[in-house]
Amino acid sequence: MSTQHVLLGLLAAGPRHGYELKRAHDERLPRARPLAFGQVYATLARLHRDGLVAPAGQAREGGPDRTAYALTGEGRAALDQWLATVEPPMPYVGSTLFTKVVVALLVADADRARAWLVAQRRAHTDRLRELTAVKSAPGARLDEVVAADFAIAHLDADLRWLHTTLDRVADWHREVHS
Repeated sequence: MSTQHVLLGLLAAGPRHGYELKRAHDERLPRARPLAFGQVYATLARLHRDGLVAPAGQAREGGPDRTAYALTGEGRAALDQWLATVEPPMPYVGSTLFTKVVVALLVADADRARAWLVAQRRAHTDRLRELTAVKSAPGARLDEVVAADFAIAHLDADLRWLHTTLDRVADWHREVHS
C-alpha cells in the first residue's frame, strides 16, 4: 500500500489534519492495517516537502494546534497518475499460507499434512462466515462491504487452493519421499 497516495486520496475530499486523516483511513479502509499516527505525520511532512500538500490553516480542538493540509495541484496530478497506473499482478507467491503448506508437506507424513490443511481450511471457512455477516449486516457501509468482498474473494481462492492441495497430498508425498 502506498501511504502517501492514500493520504492524497483522502485529502482530495478537502483539507484535513493528521488525526482526521488517520481516522478517515481506518474508517474507509476497514480491513487494511491501521496507520500509526507517526506514519501519518511523517508522510504529511514528506508530502509537504515535495509540494504535494500545503498547510491550509490551524485549529485547536481541546489540545495542541493541528495543522490542516490540502492537496496542491501537483498533489492532485500525482494522485491521478498513481490511480491511472495499472497495478501489475504479483510476480511471486508471497503468502505465508503458501510457504507454511509447502513446508508442512515437506516435513510431515501425509496424515499430519492433511490434518494441518483441514484445520487451515476450517479457519478460512470461519473467517469467510464472519465476513459474509459483515456484508449482510443492516446498515453496512459501502467501504465495509467492498473490503469484505475483497477479503472473501481472496479467502475463496485460498479455499479452492487448499482443496486442490488436499487432493494432491498423496502424490506430493510419493514424489518427495521416493
